Amino acid sequence: MPHPKAYIRPDELDSLRAIPLADALDLIGIDHKADHSYKPRLHHESERWHVSDGGHVIELIVTESRWFDTRNGKGGCGAIDLLMHLRSWSFREAVERLRH
Repeated sequence: MPHPKAYIRPDELDSLRAIPLADALDLIGIDHKADHSYKPRLHHESERWHVSDGGHVIELIVTESRWFDTRNGKGGCGAIDLLMHLRSWSFREAVERLRH
């Protein structure tokens, strides 16, 4: 039988992916600030965030749960993907951090 933490129920996975991105960053202590001077071109609800982690700043374009790192040219969807990208964590590591 798998270890209880090794199995992730589909409903739990959905709820972890649905955590608002700002809340996920707050949860693991990554500083982020919205750039209020940003004027979105495609989606009026898009925001530009400056994320500071480990001494370097990353610029993210965020639209609901979707995000795009403008400097690295990588994007994803949801809190799990974002933490994997920012911290170079595995899927399991990101899930375990969001569970706490």
